[in-house]
Amino acid sequence: MRTGISITISASDRRRLEGLVKDRNAAQKHVWRAQIILLSADAIGTSEIMRRTGKSKTCVWRWQERFMEEGFDGLLRDKTRPSRIEPLGVDVAEKIVALTLTDPPGETTHWTGVMMAKAVGVSVSSVQRIWRAHGLQPHRVRQFKLSNDPKFVDKLRDVVGLYVDPPAHAIVLSVDEKSQIQALDRTQPGLPLKKGRAGTMTHDYKRHSTTTLFAALNVLDGKVIGRNMQRHRHQEFIRFLNAIEAEVPAGKVIHAILDNYAAHKHPKVRQWLDRHPRWTFHFTPTSASWLNAVEGFFAILTKRRLKRGVFRSITDLQAAINRFLAEHNQQSKPFTWTADPDKIIAAVRHGHQALDSIHSHVRRFKMQARFFFCSRLSVSRLRPLRLGLPTDPGSFCCAPGASRQ
Repeated sequence: MRTGISITISASDRRRLEGLVKDRNAAQKHVWRAQIILLSADAIGTSEIMRRTGKSKTCVWRWQERFMEEGFDGLLRDKTRPSRIEPLGVDVAEKIVALTLTDPPGETTHWTGVMMAKAVGVSVSSVQRIWRAHGLQPHRVRQFKLSNDPKFVDKLRDVVGLYVDPPAHAIVLSVDEKSQIQALDRTQPGLPLKKGRAGTMTHDYKRHSTTTLFAALNVLDGKVIGRNMQRHRHQEFIRFLNAIEAEVPAGKVIHAILDNYAAHKHPKVRQWLDRHPRWTFHFTPTSASWLNAVEGFFAILTKRRLKRGVFRSITDLQAAINRFLAEHNQQSKPFTWTADPDKIIAAVRHGHQALDSIHSHVRRFKMQARFFFCSRLSVSRLRPLRLGLPTDPGSFCCAPGASRQ
C-alpha cells in the first residue's frame, strides 16, 4: 500500500462493496475498483493488489485516494476529461452561418450538411449542431406570394367584416371550385398499417378521369353545398349558382365571397347577377385566395379523403366526395375568423418593403458591375460585331453620362 495511506471501511461500505463485486450486471470497471478497496482494507500490499486485479500501481493508488476522498460513490463515476478534439472556435461558427446565408458554389440551389462540412473543413455533425443553434434550415423552403392588389386593404376588411360580423337576415357563402380532382386507381393493393411499418401504396397509378368540385361554405353553420361537374367554365359556375339559389330560402340576402378566377367575372355571370338582386359578390384581393374560407374545407377533403383514396372510376370518385360532404355537414361547426386584419396588413407591407429592398440592392449591384465593365473596356481593342449590335462601347453602358447612339 502507498506510504501514508491506510483504508478503513465501515460495515455498511463493506456490504456495498462486496455486493458490487458479486453483481453480475455491474460494470467491470466498478467491480475491479471495489476489489481494490476491499483488498486494501484487508491490508494486502500494493504488488499483490496489482497482481489480483491486473491494474497498474498508479491506478491502484488513484482509486485508493478517490475512496478516501469521496467514499463509495466516488468509485461509480469518472472525473471529467478534456475532449480529444478541440472545440470549434467562434470564428468557425460565424463562417458557417455567413456561408449559409449566401448561395452555394456550382449549380446547386442550397447548402447541404455535407457540402458545408467539406467547404469549411469540419464534420457534418458540427455543421448540423451550429445550424440548429442558430435556427437555420437551408434544406427547407416556404412558398409565399404577396398581393399586388391596389385595393388590398379595402377588400381584406370587406371580407373579414363578413366573417366577423355577418349582416342580419343574410347568408355569407365562401364559394370556390376545386378543379382537376383525379380518379386514381393504384396498380397494386397497398399493405396495411402494422407495428413498425407505415401503410403503403404504389407510386404509379391509373387515371380514369377528372372532376371539378364546386363548393359553397356557409360561414354561419359551416355546412357545405357541393356539386361535381366535368369542367369549370362559366357555364358550370352559373349552374352551381342556380343550385345554391334553389337551396337558400327565399327572403335571405346572399353574400358570396369569391376569388378572381376569370369564370367568376365572365359577362354571362354578371348578367346572371343582375337578374338576381339578392346576390352580392365580394372578391378577395389578387393572390390572396387563402382569404377564402372554403379553401380550408378543400384542404381537409384532400388530406382525409382524396390523397390516399383508390377510385376505380370517375363515378366512384364523385360518390366518395358526396359521402364526405354528407358526413361533414352532419358535424359541421360555424366558421370562426381569428386573425387580426391589422397584423395581416402590416405583414404584407413589411413583405413589400423587404422585396423592394432586395430588388433595389440587386439593381444597384448590376449597375455598378456594368459601369465597371464600361470603364475597363478599351475602344481600341473592341472588334466590330456582326450581329446587328452597336459597336460603340458607350452604347453598352447604362451609367450616367454614358453616350448612346
